Amino acid sequence: MTHTDDDCHHDRWALGGEMTGLRLFRVGDGTAEEIVGSEVELERHLQSLIEQNMESMLGVRFLASEHSTGPVHGGRIDSLGLDEDGSPVVVEYKRSRSENVINQALFYSAWLRDHKAEFEALVARRFGAEAADGVDWSSPRIICVASGYSRYDVHAIGEMSRRIDLVRYQRFDGGMLALELYASVSSAPSSAARSDTDGTGRAAGGSGRRTVREAIERSSSALQQLYADLDARLLALGDGHSVELRQYIAYRHRTNFACVKVLPAADALLVFLRVDPKSIALEAGFSRDVTDIGHHGSGSLELRIASAKDLDRAAPLLQASYAAA
Repeated sequence: MTHTDDDCHHDRWALGGEMTGLRLFRVGDGTAEEIVGSEVELERHLQSLIEQNMESMLGVRFLASEHSTGPVHGGRIDSLGLDEDGSPVVVEYKRSRSENVINQALFYSAWLRDHKAEFEALVARRFGAEAADGVDWSSPRIICVASGYSRYDVHAIGEMSRRIDLVRYQRFDGGMLALELYASVSSAPSSAARSDTDGTGRAAGGSGRRTVREAIERSSSALQQLYADLDARLLALGDGHSVELRQYIAYRHRTNFACVKVLPAADALLVFLRVDPKSIALEAGFSRDVTDIGHHGSGSLELRIASAKDLDRAAPLLQASYAAA
């Protein structure tokens, strides 16, 4: 189920699964046998397993483990990563029932925003200068991993103007591990990110690029309505939510299923989808293969939407991309 909070922060949050938790069954010959899961405290080797497979398990590129915050803060961030949007990610693991992993992750996220240069240097060493230049500080992420959460945890993240995912894990017989997106909150870009502009909506540093929020505000009323209609359709596809980043709006399920860029001068929207361009018949002026063309956002299929008719044409491709995410 998905809930929308229309307060001043425009936060959106979603619950993954029911509060009773994930149930797994072995199905065969018309029978369904439940496989009982365990919620033992998280062992150190499970953190290592997630770090070694972070991109496939969490959709995040792994950067560092047990990263020291220095003698003043005197702490260590369990895992650092970079997601597909270039957003910094702090991952914290709850090892005991008494540990307040959410507050701990918030503390390290605040430290990270005060040490951007250190993080970008780490990205440059691991992924190169281009990746470091592309780090998007508009909406850093927090991912908490635990065997369970209370209703107070879920309520608490809904009250925070932060981008937080609560991931629940269960281990099953036969070497199976389940990861469930138990609850997720996404918020508008932070005040720290907004201060990275020069007051005109352009990114600081002389690039002259406008933020997506400024692009929306400069758009015609018709384009704003078209974006509102697209937004409604994307969120109606299922248990997804949107994240407003610096250059585009990302729509996420488990991973991004759509990235929307607003073009006020062209009175159009660009939508990047997780659909193989070779699997469809491309239409000039509407759909394009951008597999080998640099672009903001994730997805190899680009759609240009300039009218309600274009939006109707896009509907089956939006659905296909959501299913693939």
